Amino acid sequence: MTFDDYQEIASQTAIYPDQGSNFVYPVLGLAGETGEVADKIKKIIRDQAGMIDNNGREELKKELGDVLWYLSQLATELDLSLNEVAKANLHKIYSRLRRERLSGAGDNR
Repeated sequence: MTFDDYQEIASQTAIYPDQGSNFVYPVLGLAGETGEVADKIKKIIRDQAGMIDNNGREELKKELGDVLWYLSQLATELDLSLNEVAKANLHKIYSRLRRERLSGAGDNR
């Protein structure tokens, strides 16, 4: 399955106000779901000394799936292909690697 395949299938499950012209809803969902991932990691650090067991891994997989769904829907709202987003991101990261600019601050390193 490609990112674009996922994006097309996932968009068929989207139900929210003004779908197709409402990027705010998936942004808020994305923020909420990434917060849930962070919360699960926090509890793994607190309660399990940072050791992720199979149950924790499965719980994180579910939450990461939710992150992926909202990311996909945001890309759809912005008329962006997830495949193209992924390619552009790798191009940017590898450019930084070749120029030894992976560390540091700023978007345009």
